[in-house]
Amino acid sequence: MDSDPLANVRAAFDTLDAGRRTLAASTAQDRIARLRRIRSAALAQREALCAAVGEDLGRPAVETELGEVYMVVSEIDHAIAHLAEWMEPERVPTPLLLTGTHSEIRYEPKGRILVLAPWNFPFQLVLVPLVAALAAGNCVAVRPSSRAPHTARFLEGFLAGLFPPEEVAVFQGGHEVADALLDLPFDHVFFTGSARTGRKVMVAAARHLASVTLELGGKSPALVDRSADVAKSAERILWGKCFNAGQSCIAPDYVLVHRDLEEAFLAAGQRVLEARYGADETARGPSPSMGRMIDAEHHAKVLRLLEDAVAAGARVVAGGTSRPEERYLAPTILAGVRPEMSILQEEIFGPVLPVLPFGDLDEAIEFVQARPRPLSLYVFARDRRAVERVLRHTTVGGTCVNTTLLHFTHPGLPFGGNGESGMGSAHGHAGFLEFSHAHAVLVQGRPDGIRTFYPPYSEKKLGLVRKAIRFLA
Repeated sequence: MDSDPLANVRAAFDTLDAGRRTLAASTAQDRIARLRRIRSAALAQREALCAAVGEDLGRPAVETELGEVYMVVSEIDHAIAHLAEWMEPERVPTPLLLTGTHSEIRYEPKGRILVLAPWNFPFQLVLVPLVAALAAGNCVAVRPSSRAPHTARFLEGFLAGLFPPEEVAVFQGGHEVADALLDLPFDHVFFTGSARTGRKVMVAAARHLASVTLELGGKSPALVDRSADVAKSAERILWGKCFNAGQSCIAPDYVLVHRDLEEAFLAAGQRVLEARYGADETARGPSPSMGRMIDAEHHAKVLRLLEDAVAAGARVVAGGTSRPEERYLAPTILAGVRPEMSILQEEIFGPVLPVLPFGDLDEAIEFVQARPRPLSLYVFARDRRAVERVLRHTTVGGTCVNTTLLHFTHPGLPFGGNGESGMGSAHGHAGFLEFSHAHAVLVQGRPDGIRTFYPPYSEKKLGLVRKAIRFLA
């Protein structure tokens, strides 16, 4: 791109626009070939990717392999296996009144797609929507997050080596670049980030009547029922909380635990942290298994939430230390938190886990339902009836039972928010549909029954219409 990040935005958009009809007419094999190129390159360049993400997030390579490389390869493999089937016209039944016709739905690309990606998973949150958009036959512009600059530079070279500019364009830069892109008439905008910015994206997209996908996050609760296995619940919740140092839109944000299990859960959580990151805070700080906050600003924000909670009476059960110069915040468990504390009002997005007791399952359900709809809910219970009560009486983006995060990794499940946590779906077939227009096609054949109702109208025809409606109803 030009040294001025805004200089070539319109020209690059026009190049994409010129190529969209060719992509729209591409076959399943054409699209699969593009996806295979991404797959091969992701595996071949995984070391460079891990190094770039490590520079930005201090993240262990194991987590980058799982959270970035595996996610992209899995998404591609699923699309390759099913794309020809997804692209086939879908026949639909013919109602009696339309006897003599046949109908189908054809899935056409929406056209020009804009992907605005966040910093927390800076590779896969570009590549997963890109894979779906390309599978659906679109041209795509992506803007990686400027808060993960090493990965953004990696992505620019990675994609430029795979696609010509009329198929995929990469734009580096901050909010001014995103704003310039949003001024252009894209057909669909895929945004991952905060609800505040998501509202701005939606307003900008509305100027062009563009459709949107918003993945926004929020405070995803973990609910530990009285019937739960406490040790396994602590293991799985803390894995979800500490993966990528808690900087995940689907991380368990807080825990609601039955009061009979609270002390056992807190003790189990302490044991988990000791086993994974070190016996004490001196050992945990240098642990290569714990990532870092993205930057000083975010470190300060999460630390403020923690310190405000402690000042208001919360108790640090484990962790609580920080080293701002290293962007390190210890994995932390908090007890004695109250709903009015800031740490239970704002999304934490860091490795701090508040724990609240409840007495009755309905009380816990009401606590969740009284707040904005979360992106994810994690239910821990051995009692299937308790699980069903939670599933039936909560409204969330997606739910895991007796685990965390894994619904996001399943390409056969739609992933998306609800209300404050977002709109639209990604992954697998849901992602293909998100970037496609469902084109209705009806073909008139013989006989042509509807001609009975052509003008001129008469009392006889009115009687026929009424009889037909009674019969069909």
